[in-house]
Amino acid sequence: MTETLKIASAQLNPHVGFLKSNIEKAHVAYERAKSDKVDILVFSEQFIIGYPAEDLVLKPSALRDCKMYAEEFAKITLNGPAVVFNLPWIENNKIYNSVLFMRDGIISDIRHKHHLPNYGVFDEFRIFEAGELPEPIVFKGVKIGLPICEDLWRPGVASYLSKKGAEILISPNGSPWRRSAMSERTAVLGKNVHNEGLPLVYVNQIGGQDELVFDGSSFSLSHDGKIVQALKSFVEDYDVATWVKVSGVWICTKARLEKQLSKHESDWRAITLGLADYVNKNNFESVIIGLSGGLDSAAVAAIAVDALGPGRVWCVMMPSIYTSDDSLGDAQLCISSLGCRYDVVSIKPAIEAYEAMLGTLFKDHEIDLTEENLQSRARAIVLMGMSNKFGPMVVTTGNKSEMAVGYATLYGDMCGGFNPIKDIYKSKLFEICEWRNNNNLDDLLGSERPIPSNILKKPPSAELRLDQKDSDSLPDYKVLDDILFGLIELELTVEEIVQRGHTLEEVKRIQQLLYVAEYKRRQAPPGVKIGTKNFGKDRRYPITNGYRDQ
Repeated sequence: MTETLKIASAQLNPHVGFLKSNIEKAHVAYERAKSDKVDILVFSEQFIIGYPAEDLVLKPSALRDCKMYAEEFAKITLNGPAVVFNLPWIENNKIYNSVLFMRDGIISDIRHKHHLPNYGVFDEFRIFEAGELPEPIVFKGVKIGLPICEDLWRPGVASYLSKKGAEILISPNGSPWRRSAMSERTAVLGKNVHNEGLPLVYVNQIGGQDELVFDGSSFSLSHDGKIVQALKSFVEDYDVATWVKVSGVWICTKARLEKQLSKHESDWRAITLGLADYVNKNNFESVIIGLSGGLDSAAVAAIAVDALGPGRVWCVMMPSIYTSDDSLGDAQLCISSLGCRYDVVSIKPAIEAYEAMLGTLFKDHEIDLTEENLQSRARAIVLMGMSNKFGPMVVTTGNKSEMAVGYATLYGDMCGGFNPIKDIYKSKLFEICEWRNNNNLDDLLGSERPIPSNILKKPPSAELRLDQKDSDSLPDYKVLDDILFGLIELELTVEEIVQRGHTLEEVKRIQQLLYVAEYKRRQAPPGVKIGTKNFGKDRRYPITNGYRDQ
């Protein structure tokens, strides 16, 4: 019976649906594991097709291709490490989320995911059948449990495997990033896994997939719940853990322990990775951003340069008669820091043309929000025209506070392909931008202090009318964001939010703004999920909605 196991964790970035590319990554990892003389190589959940592949899993040809690649890959294990390989698998005309154990050139064992998540961003009941409680497999005399992601988040599977004699658990995962991810993982797995006295190897994918970002952060737990291995976060990584059986218990004697990132660094890396993968995996050469001289657009420009490099980012200032000299100067300072392409295209001629076109219809009506929206839509036409002509994807710049209360113009500043700050409240955006200015990370592609201090200090304004400030129509952002956090993330009642120190009138007004802006958010571009409830997969409110909590 084996007394030592070397287990390699391959924390890789799959491209959903691009099976050929994913299997090539798997081959590279396998050759490395073979060179390292490991016993078992572990990939993340659904690695061959990428996670989540959503209804692509229901496509018969995709399922056939997954099986073909898996069977071919199993053959290379004839004279090398065994492999834990997860994929969608058909059995008796049912589709399962399955883990294959490959060794000696064949697929020797198949286990199906027992607990299917169907909450938040997950929708696995739509795709998969639930498998029976999985039995351990036996490898070199060692009983190994192969629970898949959610199987560890709910009671039952770990205890069943323990009762069946499992000595160690190896788990492929597709656990998306949110600010509470690491604390949730260690807390839940501590309860459901190490209480069974079983060590765990937990391998998670990294990478951006539409709204979701996967942080990796793969780790291993000892039998008593201590973290004994930790891979890097938000980058591809690989590590070999050596496990030795001592007095009947598997002990990790050698592995790498990377430090955990700070909250602000995690947020910044999540949004840069999410944007980079959305751009690169969808084959865009570059991005274009409307730069206003304000915080939101400066932050997005800095994120884009960190993610893609200055040569792939194009910023355009589109002044109107209301654009201040300060904003023009701050935008120029921002560009000087970022080093990307910069052009100025005035929208004054477009606004004059709109006024001439609509003047007869509008002449008996006061100037109001209509004229403000025309400015935003004129800018969208400029950006989309440049996108169509030259190819860069338009990146939008609306923060979560604005998206929540509808302070964004449909077919105006909401117009574009992706929004990296869509799930970041304005008050939090100030914080992470301050953090980025004070931290220059070697593996990011941007410069030191990318956001001018003037932009971080001045009062926020859309500059769509003379001397306009956001505070003219919204509470201070810290106040607004606390109300929104209670309404969105915590689903508190109006009365409960009032008890947090807000007036009843203000809370009811913000709730009304939140509800009536739902139709706008449905038409907004996707953006990176950062918190517990993003506008998209997490929060699916009806557009037609008469409910008002009193």
